Parts: sequence; structure tokens; C-alpha cells
Amino acid sequence: MSRFFAFFLGSFIFFNLITACTRTANNSSNSAQDQNNATTNASTAFPAARGCKNIGVLLPETDTSTRWESYDRPLLEQEIKKVLPDAQIQYANANNNADTQQNQAESALTRGACILVIGANDSQKAGAIVQSAKSTGVPVIAYDRLIQDNDLAYYVSFDNVRVGEMQGQYIIDQYKQGKYGLKRGSNVAMLNGSRTDNNALQFREGALKVLQPYFDRGELKLVFDQFTPNWDLARAQSLTDGVLTREKNNVQAIYAASDILSTGAIAALRAQNLNGKVLVTGQDANASNVQAILTGDQSMTIYKPIVEIASSAAQIVGALSNGTDTASLTNATTKTEAGGQIPSSLSTPQLVDANNIQDTVIKDGFLTKQQVCEGLPSGVGKNVCS
Repeated sequence: MSRFFAFFLGSFIFFNLITACTRTANNSSNSAQDQNNATTNASTAFPAARGCKNIGVLLPETDTSTRWESYDRPLLEQEIKKVLPDAQIQYANANNNADTQQNQAESALTRGACILVIGANDSQKAGAIVQSAKSTGVPVIAYDRLIQDNDLAYYVSFDNVRVGEMQGQYIIDQYKQGKYGLKRGSNVAMLNGSRTDNNALQFREGALKVLQPYFDRGELKLVFDQFTPNWDLARAQSLTDGVLTREKNNVQAIYAASDILSTGAIAALRAQNLNGKVLVTGQDANASNVQAILTGDQSMTIYKPIVEIASSAAQIVGALSNGTDTASLTNATTKTEAGGQIPSSLSTPQLVDANNIQDTVIKDGFLTKQQVCEGLPSGVGKNVCS
């Protein structure tokens, strides 16, 4: 019986070892197969992309931020040419009109574009572009702004919820230090971006993740929370005028989702001699807004290294054209409102205030010292401009 038991036990262990090894081999094979499937599925779903050299690049507007024409367009063209030197790039800007952008997309497809890179003017309406492209086997890469369509091929942007969290956390950090007159019961106004831009929803979501507990406990009071159509500067100023009038200038912090909105808010504050006395957030690191940080009118901004997302988009374009795997080019998945899971490449934003301008936007070459310092009043920004 002892010999029989020993034989049985040995056989049992040997069988399990063989089974474990087989499972490990199968798992490795399945993992590799999954990667192969990703490439195969991309080739099957978007047959027009294989060997594609005709790339459509469509950006949303020019009037609410200098970034699209000054940074995104040249960087996208530069980075796509790096991976596909013989690429032909069809470029168009929608000038803040979703219907114009759809017409531009149809025109690009008619003229042979086989991969589209789109910074959507309207995250919902741009879904029609995705469907039109899909019908001809053309993939759409949503650039910076998510497009709400489950057939979107890829999404390349920054972690936009994180952007809002950083803006919100800055307000809380200043509150804890008692700056800008922030104390228990202080009033906070939220000046959000355009509701048609999915990024604006994500910025607000991130900000409220940080701020809402303070509102719920009554440590801070939310007195205003509205979206700003088309990220319009004049509208931002008007909205700020309204809340200042209603609250009799009793506002200690303004969450402005972007620099263009903070510019409008600062104009309204200046009219009441409140500029520099009220905390104002921002985003995009526009030169004029970095100057406003140095003069004290704006408190902070978010710098997003655009070269990173331009490069990521270009790498995916290259992989689609060459028929190679894109798995290593994405680091996340992003859920659409309809539950789709979009392979995504998300870069990390950086907070900029008066303490680190030199080590962020200037060091990276995003802005020059001349852009930051030119025209500043004498003695302002000595730590940057001297």
C-alpha cells in the first residue's frame, strides 16, 4: 500500500506539473495571439489604412487658443513625416463649426485620405465622421478630444480628468494656506468649457473629485457652475461679470477650465479692481497667461506638452500604414458614453505657477523667455526674466 500510495502521489504531482507547464505555454501563446489579433483586427476593420500615405488632419478652431495653428498643426505634420516621409497631408481647420468639419472630412475622404486624425469641434457630431470613414475602411484617430462613437479607432490625448484634479487641488492647497482670502465658507465659481467638447466634461469631473467634498462639508461654497459655449472669451467675461454682481464681489476663487476663460474672468475682475486678489486657474500655458501669472492676475495654468500627443498620434498613423501592432503605442482605454472601450494613448499634464515657469514651459521650448518676459512691467518676473 505504501508503494502504491507513493506511486499514486508521484503520478499526481507529475500530471499537475505537466498541466501547469501546458497552461503557461498556452497563456503565453494566447497573449501573443491577442497581440496578433489586435493587428489583424485593425487590418480587417480598416483595410484602407494598410499602405496609406494620404493622411487627413482636421483641427477644431483657431479663435479660442493659439495652440491649434501654432503648435498642433506643425507638430502633427512634422511627426507624421518622421514616420512616413512620403506622406501627403490634407489639412483643414473647422473654425469652430461642426458642420464645416464634417464637410472637410468628407472632402478629405473623397480626395483619398485613408487615415483621419481629428481634433473634434463637437464630440457628438463628429461621430458621423467616424461612421462615414468606417464605411470606406478608414480609421479615425481622435486627437486631444474624444469622439463619442464606439467605432472610433484610437484616442490620443492627455489625462483630462487629471487636468481637472490638478486645477481643483491647487484651489484646495491655497485654501489650506489661507491665500487669496480663502477661508471656511469662501465662495468658488466654476467657469467650465464648452459642453460640446468632451474634454470640458472631463476637466469638470476631475475638479469636482477634489472640490466636491469641501462643498459638501460647507468648507467652501459653490456659487456658480456653468459651461461656456465655444470656450468664448467674451462669454467668459460676461458670465464672470454676472456672478460678481450677484455675489456683490464676494468671490474668492474662480475655477477657469482654460486660459482663454481665465482671460475673460480676469477682465471682469479687473473692472472691479479684484485682479490679483481672486484665485484664478487656467490651462494651456498661453504666453499671455504665463505673463498674467507673473503679474499676479492669474494663479496657475496647466501645461500640456503637445509634442507628446502629436508624436503618439503619428506613431499610430505609422503603425496603421505599415500594418504593425499598435498595442505598445497605447497605455489606456477610454470609455465612451455608449460603453465603447477605445484604445488610448494618454500623456501627463504639468502644473505651472510662478515658481516653475523656467523649469517647465521655457525649459521644454514650448515658450521662449522673450515670449514670457517681453512687455512685462519693470521688476516683474525677476526669477524668470533676469
